[in-house]
Amino acid sequence: MSLESIDHTPPPFFRQGASALSKVAFFGLLAVLLMVSDERFKITNPLRASLATAMTPLQWLVLQPLHAADHVGSYFVSLQEARDLAAQSEKKLTLDTLKQQKVEQLQLENDQLRKLLDLRPLLPVSTQAVQVLYETPDPYSQRMVIDKGASSGITAGSPVLDGSGILGQVTRVYPWVSEVTLLTDRDQSIPVMNARTGERNVAFGNPGHADGALELRFVPPGADVQVGDLLTSSGIDGVYPAGLHVATISHIERRTDAAFARIQAQPLAHKVGRHLLVLQQANELAPPPVEVAPKPLRGKKRDGLKDTAPTGGPP
Repeated sequence: MSLESIDHTPPPFFRQGASALSKVAFFGLLAVLLMVSDERFKITNPLRASLATAMTPLQWLVLQPLHAADHVGSYFVSLQEARDLAAQSEKKLTLDTLKQQKVEQLQLENDQLRKLLDLRPLLPVSTQAVQVLYETPDPYSQRMVIDKGASSGITAGSPVLDGSGILGQVTRVYPWVSEVTLLTDRDQSIPVMNARTGERNVAFGNPGHADGALELRFVPPGADVQVGDLLTSSGIDGVYPAGLHVATISHIERRTDAAFARIQAQPLAHKVGRHLLVLQQANELAPPPVEVAPKPLRGKKRDGLKDTAPTGGPP
């Protein structure tokens, strides 16, 4: 084919169509119209529902391998967790059994010693289960409200504890609820005894230390106190029964230029629990004092007469 036979004339105008800018403007306006119509009249909802219904089986089929892998993985993880929990429970049960045997033996020896020494038997303590409703919003005190009050026999001053130790004391009693002040409150104090040495001290609330702690005051710097020592209630105040766990020594600061050491203790009770026990006060359980008749006077003048011993008795 020769070059002279090629048509060099431009194509007709109607074959070129609309310009690119016109197409962009047209389709842009059409998109805006469709979006406004869909937002206002929901014209695409039936189409979306149909597509979603048609795609549901395909989505279910695609997700099955992933679900199967998750189930298999969770099965083995749950099985391992169950085995670990069973091993921990068995170990804890064994330790608790040994502790229970020791406690029974110590209780038996304690009873025998008390009988030999003719001491008064330990007083029983009645308890009542309560539930925490909420913590008071006062930022300057550490208190919480429980769901039982005077109508349930709760009295002011009753000790409150959880499964780990003493938590606080009932300070206000209402007909249906009561207010408990925690040991870490600045106005609370409790007489304690070091379970290792038998030394008695008084622990005061220290809310400014971390999340709340106890402080042992007036302890000489040379006192036999170590980090980790267990503090229990001494029972000398007549409010808290003796032997209940209170705290453990967490920090000791001994300074030569200070008359007393700074000792911090971490409470064992956790205020995050919902269920607590309220103990009847020890002074309420104490038996009434026994009245002893006065002995007759001997060898002294009474109303101008001199008493003599009975006939046949000692002089």
